[in-house]
Amino acid sequence: MLRQYVRQFRQGLVRKRPLGPREESESRTAPLSTLKLVILGVGRTLGAGVYVLIGVITLLIAGPAIVICFLVVALSSVLSGLCYAEFWSRVPPSGSAYHYSSLTMGKLCAFLIGWNVLLYLVAAASCVTRAWSYAFDSLIGNYISYALERTFSPHMPSFLAPYPDFIALGLVLLMTGLLVLGARVTTLIIKVFTGLNLFVPIFTIVSGFIKGDPHNWQLTEQDYTLNTSGSSSTFSLGPLGSGGFVPFGFEGIVQGAAILFTSYFGSYGIVTAGKEAPNPQRSISLSLVISIFIGFLAYSGVSAALTLMVPYYQIYPYSPLPQAFLQVGWDPAGYVMAVVLLCTLLYSFLWAMFSMFQLTCAMAADGLLFRVLARIHTRTGTPIMAILASGTLTGLMASLLRILDLLRLMSAGILPAYTLVAVSVLVLRYQPDQILSKKEKTEEGNEISDHEASPSEPVPEAGPLRILKSLWFPTSNIPTQISGQIVYGCASLLVLLLTLLSLVLAQWPSQVFSGDPGLTTVAVLLLLLITGVTAIIWRQPQSPSPLMFRVPALPVLPLVSIFVNVYLMMQITSETWILFGIWIAIGSVIYLGYEIRRRLAGNKDQQPPASTPQTPD
Repeated sequence: MLRQYVRQFRQGLVRKRPLGPREESESRTAPLSTLKLVILGVGRTLGAGVYVLIGVITLLIAGPAIVICFLVVALSSVLSGLCYAEFWSRVPPSGSAYHYSSLTMGKLCAFLIGWNVLLYLVAAASCVTRAWSYAFDSLIGNYISYALERTFSPHMPSFLAPYPDFIALGLVLLMTGLLVLGARVTTLIIKVFTGLNLFVPIFTIVSGFIKGDPHNWQLTEQDYTLNTSGSSSTFSLGPLGSGGFVPFGFEGIVQGAAILFTSYFGSYGIVTAGKEAPNPQRSISLSLVISIFIGFLAYSGVSAALTLMVPYYQIYPYSPLPQAFLQVGWDPAGYVMAVVLLCTLLYSFLWAMFSMFQLTCAMAADGLLFRVLARIHTRTGTPIMAILASGTLTGLMASLLRILDLLRLMSAGILPAYTLVAVSVLVLRYQPDQILSKKEKTEEGNEISDHEASPSEPVPEAGPLRILKSLWFPTSNIPTQISGQIVYGCASLLVLLLTLLSLVLAQWPSQVFSGDPGLTTVAVLLLLLITGVTAIIWRQPQSPSPLMFRVPALPVLPLVSIFVNVYLMMQITSETWILFGIWIAIGSVIYLGYEIRRRLAGNKDQQPPASTPQTPD
């Protein structure tokens, strides 16, 4: 009995949702043109939180080369967005990576992906709240932060923030209370804050052309020394690096790109709205690329303007734009920018909180979290327990963690999720349809019975030999069970090989490109293996099922997306992965404990009446 229970439990972990057919009755009464989709994507992409990231990344990691970081992230986001779009075309009722993973990888993987996205949302809400606290403090001369740091800094552990941010904690508690009472974000509020999000980059870019100095992209150690001796700033200068436009080298660019990966996350809203487009295959891809390109122009333009107005090592990391205007003598513009950022950061926080408790409710309703989190209060119409749980966790993280750690946690939460999306594109495109697979099994059964009835016929090829032959010469023009299993295995092997290659390139880049015999040989062998496995996948038949959107250049495009995402994950610090591991461990305990309890309850319900004696195992 114990063995049977363990087998049932293991099967439950990998059980997948069935892929239902697309409903033909979907309404298209109000089609969205490509222009409208672009406007939607730009509105969701531009966010005030990114303008806080710019200060931290520019000062500590990338310098003026943050412009290149945004370019790298834009290219990676386009690849991930195209893979995301094909998943939406398979499952139109949902637009979350959590739902897609439940279709392709099973319940356990669905929980892990949903848990990762929850980590991203919690870290995003915490980061925005702490940024709001810094922006508010800068308006009043940074007196609150100085007082708190003098009081708490000697007593805080090194892995936490220098002081607990009580302003951020109070803001989270206040907004959580409003959400519990049923606060809503109206269409008017969305339009107003979208307009403010457009005002910030336009005003900053124009100001950068007026007050910018091109010499700030050619700074030397002599300039740094002069600024150090003549600086009257209340905060210390950042590191110089090697000076120039790329002061922290290629390593700074890729590390900055890894943290900035989440900056284009909102553009994926195009995918879920694309079902209303007359031609989704063209509209989704075109509008996604255009909206990400506009976001790149906005973010890179603000970064360029900021680093032209102020030397990168003099940028205030937590409220860069208002302080930059104060440093160049535009005090009224600095105060206006601070007020605008306070409003837009508050809107970004509300968006993160709404997304957080909605995902929590969805996972609880599916049985992957405690079902009490999915209960809706009858009077307010809100999931009170989900909101309280989200607010409590956000308040703790916002008050205790450094903003740079929160930024890294955001990337650690979202990069694995979209890596799985790209992997799943490879898996699903080459899998047989459910109807075809049933028919195939019937035909195989008939073939077996025919061979049993005719012993004089030659014996067919053995199973392993048949699979080896199918690696390069598939037996059918449509996916079969064998070809689907081959792609499963090859996709898993490719993830392993790409991870090893990314690790080699991330840890020893100079040795690899300088021709070190050992490391270069390893890199070349990994590339050859990756090429060979990719060719095997390319030889397998793809599903002929019609989709509203299909990723082009399969399997190359998803593989490039996987490699870029995994390589960016290698740039995240080990401390962040420790925090990530703790988060995953907590989630695993919650899920496994709840799953075991549910299984035990189900077995009790299925037990026979008491009159039938049961033999103990």
